[in-house]
Amino acid sequence: MSENKQTEQNDGLTGAPSAEELEAAQAANEFEAMNALTDVQAQLAVFQAKNTDLSDNYLRAKAESENARRRADDEISKARKFALESFSESLLPVLDSFEAALALKEATLEQLREGSEATLKQLKSALERNKVLEINPAAGARFDPHQHQAISMVPAPQQEANTVVTVLQKGYLIAERVLRPALVTVAAPQ
Repeated sequence: MSENKQTEQNDGLTGAPSAEELEAAQAANEFEAMNALTDVQAQLAVFQAKNTDLSDNYLRAKAESENARRRADDEISKARKFALESFSESLLPVLDSFEAALALKEATLEQLREGSEATLKQLKSALERNKVLEINPAAGARFDPHQHQAISMVPAPQQEANTVVTVLQKGYLIAERVLRPALVTVAAPQ
């Protein structure tokens, strides 16, 4: 017995774990593994919930951007349609005035002139309401190649070179963009 006790004491001294200690350690490891597994499963559930939430948010955002694009396309289409409608409406009184003038069989020259002047005012007003503005540079104004088209250069000793001498045909802007440049003659350099 003394040898068994001695062996047990030696085993305790050499550091080899006993069967009970091994079982306890194994149980502790299993418990830690179960806790770790539970933690990982909980994290997985959280990540899956976040993934589902992000996927839903992505799909909603994608659908909303498609709807916004579709609404913008519809608005652009309507704006084009109604812009033309508005311009046409503003020209109808001019058309009515021309038809009324042509309906008069016994109009005098003065009546025709007055009617033509009134109709011209209506037409200019309709164009201005729709942002169509005249380009009619004054004599002596600086030549602007963006708004004027030079037809010829003429000697003009009283004017500085590259200035407008005469306007042969008015130009027009539409919303600050040249619709037609003014046709002009320009003073030649001396």
